Amino acid sequence: MSLTTFLAELDGLIQELEKDLDKASSISQLEEVRIRYLSRKGRLAEVMKGLPKLAPEERPEAGRKANEIKEKLSSLWEAKKRFFEQKEKEERLRDFDPTLPGRIPPVGTLHPITLVIEEVSAIFTSLGFEVVLGPEVETDFYNFEALNIPPEHPARDMQDSLYITDKTLLRTHTSPLQVRTMLAKKPPVAAIAPGKVYRRDSDLTHSPMFHQIEGFLVDKKVTMADLRGTLTLFLHRVFGSETRVRFRPSFFPFTEPSAEVDISCVMCGGKGKVAGKTCRVCKETGWVEILGCGMIDPAVFKMVNYDPEEYSGFAFGLGVERIAMLKYSIGDLRIFFDNNLRFLKQFV
Repeated sequence: MSLTTFLAELDGLIQELEKDLDKASSISQLEEVRIRYLSRKGRLAEVMKGLPKLAPEERPEAGRKANEIKEKLSSLWEAKKRFFEQKEKEERLRDFDPTLPGRIPPVGTLHPITLVIEEVSAIFTSLGFEVVLGPEVETDFYNFEALNIPPEHPARDMQDSLYITDKTLLRTHTSPLQVRTMLAKKPPVAAIAPGKVYRRDSDLTHSPMFHQIEGFLVDKKVTMADLRGTLTLFLHRVFGSETRVRFRPSFFPFTEPSAEVDISCVMCGGKGKVAGKTCRVCKETGWVEILGCGMIDPAVFKMVNYDPEEYSGFAFGLGVERIAMLKYSIGDLRIFFDNNLRFLKQFV
């Protein structure tokens, strides 16, 4: 093969490609043209098989010409591809009506229990409390003994615990984190501990698994007034500043003195009746129990090596489901765990 013939065949590829590009009417047909001319077994590759047959001194010129033709073929094909892409884009735009309302994608939401935990955590962290977490499978020591609940104490029966072994159980409250945190840190310390807890109970207002938030503060000269002020501020932020708060004497093994905290009923506004009928939440009392609290018992301080003569502190515990039921006017605790989308979508 002569150099003239080789160059003529290369030039001929351009005309052949242009004809085939004119015949192509879609992107898929255009891809077939690319394969026919520019693939490893295409027309250009076939012509290049003649390069070794040329004289050695002719090959450099033939190679340069082959590279030019390859670039030209690629350029023509790319231009045609852009033409088809632009054409498809214009066709799509012709079918687009900008006056139609947009499609709103489905939006998920956090579970109401999570919403309450996050709200409570945000309130207390703004007051300087830190959030601590711990194991749901606890030892008898952290769950009971260190909290001044010895083996024979009747409060153990009230917990109705779920034991795994004689010394391990599913935690019945988040109070063990009070002990764990105080053992790990020296005063002053302020923390809240949200998490799941487990008890043998199940009805309209009780679940074998539910959520609690334990909170405590230890420092020098902490008083019951500090506890009252902190919890009143917290409850006003959750339920509104018009909510009335009262403290009633009570008993907990790990606090002394202890108190139950009530708020004015959020359903009837503390009036005891709704539309002339007995309020189903407060039963005409006008008050709803919301949490328990008290000053940390010196016996607990001794278990964590705090000097009760130097330090004092308060602790409180609240049920997250209890807060959520009142906040969102929910009458059945079990609905929190049914995964009913009609219920959950209300919180979007």
